[in-house]
Amino acid sequence: MSTWLEENDLFIDPQRCIGCRACEAACAECDTHRGVPMIHLEPLDRAESVKTGPTLCMHCDDPACAAVCPADAIKRTDDGVVQSSLKPRCIGCSNCQIACPFGVPKVYRARAQMNKCDMCYDRTSVGLKPMCATVCPSEAIFFGPKSVVETQRKNKANNQFIFGKQKITTKVHIMMDTSEDPVNMDIVDFMSVGIEDSQPWEM
Repeated sequence: MSTWLEENDLFIDPQRCIGCRACEAACAECDTHRGVPMIHLEPLDRAESVKTGPTLCMHCDDPACAAVCPADAIKRTDDGVVQSSLKPRCIGCSNCQIACPFGVPKVYRARAQMNKCDMCYDRTSVGLKPMCATVCPSEAIFFGPKSVVETQRKNKANNQFIFGKQKITTKVHIMMDTSEDPVNMDIVDFMSVGIEDSQPWEM
């Protein structure tokens, strides 16, 4: 029998984000990392627009951060939430920070520990919504069943991403105008100069 958390997911809709940063303020109130938000807003097209989009842990089904941790400090719960590093185990090596394709984990040098969004596990594990989803005035961050969010939005919920030859499936969905096909996020496609045309740095 599935749990409440397994039946509900987090959905990010960048087109609805109004840049109010209420999510950041609410996240900072979390008991597990009080004062430090584990979500932030990223500019989507700084040169042309003030548009922003929420950025937080995507909670991968097969998290790269956990795979590269030499201390086995990063765990994924049975209901799909990838948690922050375990304080007694984390050695602050930054492997997770480098390995994450979404650039989410942050190693805080003062305490030599990695912290990131854990989907407010202290709340979601007992049937409450994450803090960010409770305060977002435009519902750019939505927590609930996929069947519900897709009946309310014209966009499709996507949780499959391709980085190079690697396909990643996540618990967090991004609302997109495209079909449900995986979105190719190969970094090479976003380079202004192709690898074959690039020149070595001059000394």
